[in-house]
Amino acid sequence: MGDDMAALLVAVARENADLRQQLATAQDMLMETTIDAGNLHALVEAVQIERDAWRDEAGRLAARSTRSA
Repeated sequence: MGDDMAALLVAVARENADLRQQLATAQDMLMETTIDAGNLHALVEAVQIERDAWRDEAGRLAARSTRSA
């Protein structure tokens, strides 16, 4: 194998290692984003449940004040 071929193989191996590292970093970031999105989704659902409870309570209070007036 000539020196040019060896240098080319080393360059390709280095590039491959760099790309693998970039892929691993991107995968880590994607997992973090997925976890954050799941947490955000759970918070949104909790807020919607609380909102619905407040609406129900407001409706009950409005109906009761209408009946007593």
